[in-house]
Amino acid sequence: MWDGFRRAGGRVADSVRARQRTERVDRPHNLFEAAAAYVSACAEDDQERIDEVSGWVSPEALSFGVNELACRAVIALARERDESPRTVARALLGLPAA
Repeated sequence: MWDGFRRAGGRVADSVRARQRTERVDRPHNLFEAAAAYVSACAEDDQERIDEVSGWVSPEALSFGVNELACRAVIALARERDESPRTVARALLGLPAA
């Protein structure tokens, strides 16, 4: 009798685990998640990852997300360095101070 309960419980647990894995895989990617993954892959020069992430969202959405990430990063660095965002952005790009 207990063997039957164990087998039934095992099947239920297996189906729950499978459903959780499927839900994780099928979940659409957030454009900011895609932008963060894309920028980090570019920084690491990981072309395979860049190609994968490029398919998560539309090119326009990815561009918007990368732009938003860049703005937030420059603002965070400017606050940390106690400099203007313009000064930080130019320094990051290797441009002379304006």
